Amino acid sequence: MNHSKSLLVIALVWPEPSSTAAGVRMMQLLDVFKRDGYSITIASAATTSEHSADLGSCGYKTKAIQMNDSSFDAFVAELNPDAVLFDRFLTEEQFGWRVAKQCPNVMRILDTEDLHSLRHVRETCFKKDVEFTTDAWLQDDKTKREIASIYRCDLSLIISSYELELLTDIIKIDNSLLLLLPFMLPEIPENPSLKPFEQRTDFLFIGGGKHAPNIDAIKCLKHTIWPLLQERLPEAKLHIYGAYLPQQIVEMHNPKERFLVKGRAADVNKVMAAAKVCLAPLRFGAGIKGKLVAAMANGTPSVTTTIGAEGMYGILEWNGYIENDHTAFVEAAVRLYTIPTAWNKAQEQGKTLVNTLYSEASLAHLLLQKVTELQTGLQHHRTQNFIGGLLQHQTMSATKFMGKWIEEKNKG
Repeated sequence: MNHSKSLLVIALVWPEPSSTAAGVRMMQLLDVFKRDGYSITIASAATTSEHSADLGSCGYKTKAIQMNDSSFDAFVAELNPDAVLFDRFLTEEQFGWRVAKQCPNVMRILDTEDLHSLRHVRETCFKKDVEFTTDAWLQDDKTKREIASIYRCDLSLIISSYELELLTDIIKIDNSLLLLLPFMLPEIPENPSLKPFEQRTDFLFIGGGKHAPNIDAIKCLKHTIWPLLQERLPEAKLHIYGAYLPQQIVEMHNPKERFLVKGRAADVNKVMAAAKVCLAPLRFGAGIKGKLVAAMANGTPSVTTTIGAEGMYGILEWNGYIENDHTAFVEAAVRLYTIPTAWNKAQEQGKTLVNTLYSEASLAHLLLQKVTELQTGLQHHRTQNFIGGLLQHQTMSATKFMGKWIEEKNKG
């Protein structure tokens, strides 16, 4: 009898690829497993929205699940998948012990998306106006929870090289538990049909409104960078796109200042490909920035900060400029906007970055190879991961009783 491989994805939210980079990332991962012949079930305790992806039309099964409810135990035991993919550490915390108990031989994979603890601590430091240090990160409770989650899983997908270094160099997590897997993009051909300098106009920022670094970046553009840029380039406009933008951002829309708040982009690639330069003055955050990957893929040079470009370009050159000082940031934006040779060089560098670091074909192969390798020797792999076994044992007891207590309380 032919047993087709099966994957259960426990999603924090139903993927919204038109709204978030996390949604794009999830759809990319699902696609890799689907092409490899997995039958895929996506389960989530979240409610769907009008912008959730139509998973059924992609051939995926879906299942609404509840937190702190033993109905999940029966569901996962019956499904008995070959692998479970947790979408961010919060889902592993909630459902991981149940998966381990009901299906002890199932491979557990964590997609971190980005290190949430890193993003959280950086934001806290930024708001307190203190410098971020790895010591501050190590001391935070969220870090301890996220690292515990990584240890409890057989494999964690890490999106940026900076985050991989943090985990291996600072925490000393064994490489066998981690896989560097950034966004996966189709290769850009030698003579791509990317719009040239002459056919493009205006600046663009894109980022979801539920993400604090994006809100801060828009405020920085509005109050500091754009007034300086406008003086230099009075004909240019700045288009602000993003799903779920809060009212305070919507109210910044000012056609007279050529600062245009557009809201959700129906097609990110379309608006990115029309823009001349992407601006991303990010002052805190983590992971790989979807907006900057989209800029590279669409041949749009960008100006960003050290945080924005962190872990995204290896030893290669950035597709534009990296500047933290506002005056230098504006100078770089003007240079790209007005000098075709600088712009063309940046576009070429973006193409090199996509084809070298973000190649869908090679990254998909790497992921599937790693999954197969671990599945073949799963018990030995777990024996080597002593801390993971220890945490699984402790967590199983603590979470089980907490979950049972909540379940009983909910019945009352």
